[in-house]
Amino acid sequence: MPSIDQIMPKSTPRPGPTNPRVAVLAYDGLCAFEFSCAAEVFGLARPEFGADWYRFETCAAQRRPLRGQYGLKISADGGLDRLVRAGTVVIPGWSSIDAPVPTRIVEALREAHARGARLLSICSGAFALAATGLLDERRATTHWRYVDALRERHPRIRVDPNALYIDEGSLLTSAGSAAGLDLCLHLVRRDWGPKVANHVARRLVIPPHREGGQAQYIDRPIEREAGNALSPLLERMRKRLAEPLPVAALADMAAMSERNFMRRFKQSTGMTPADWLIQARVDRARELLETTAWAIDRIAGSTGFGSAITMRHHFRRKLGLSPRDYRERFARDASSAANR
Repeated sequence: MPSIDQIMPKSTPRPGPTNPRVAVLAYDGLCAFEFSCAAEVFGLARPEFGADWYRFETCAAQRRPLRGQYGLKISADGGLDRLVRAGTVVIPGWSSIDAPVPTRIVEALREAHARGARLLSICSGAFALAATGLLDERRATTHWRYVDALRERHPRIRVDPNALYIDEGSLLTSAGSAAGLDLCLHLVRRDWGPKVANHVARRLVIPPHREGGQAQYIDRPIEREAGNALSPLLERMRKRLAEPLPVAALADMAAMSERNFMRRFKQSTGMTPADWLIQARVDRARELLETTAWAIDRIAGSTGFGSAITMRHHFRRKLGLSPRDYRERFARDASSAANR
């Protein structure tokens, strides 16, 4: 097992959260998977990172044992006073989007935030966080099934239906259950940097960073209605990213009229062909930036962007950083590859 000094040389300033306490809110009807996401990332012992790693604990409004999903029973480490003292508070789902959030919990969350804690919700936990009013006038997300309900009940929140997670500084929200892992890893990346986050991801056997939004997981008719036509076409498009792929040529490949092709493509993928190609090219460029030493111009040419300027524009629009900055943050050097 590599040590923190192997992952991050001694000459590198030591990162880490200012307050390493992570308090996870437990409640009757506890969402087991969402709770496990937080426990696996923040609660698992990681001696290679030394004494500054997170200090995980559970808290609840009730002093009695709680019953979670699937027959799970849990006794919290303490009451809501632990939540208030934490540096990070995780709300791992909520028992039901229609279940009211007790006033004691709302007040404790507000007090924790006022004291500087970061509040993080997973999936339906956004409804508990929304009850505090802290998300008003901010961006937030939740599971795609609950997006409309969150918008209707909290119209002042700028709900993003597609994001896997959203970081608003001290308020962080994630989409469906597995997106909670993405958000927890994102927080590790914020606190400790990409090399430590990548190490944790390898331990979990998951990608260190997932791109794309919830649209790719919503039930769409691509396999049921158009699987014989569009699925092979999408694969051909991925293999020919360096080539110009006008709509007319794509429609011919799919044996459809241009109008019908555009309708079916948008219905199946949630994007226009042009948007899909840009996303696919960005994804391929990310892979090459992480795994090769190719120059930016070469990567731009091989992925269909044509020039480094065009590639840089789309990178900033999609990822919020330049290709060079992306490579510096996420490139897999030889030592990290050897530790896989």
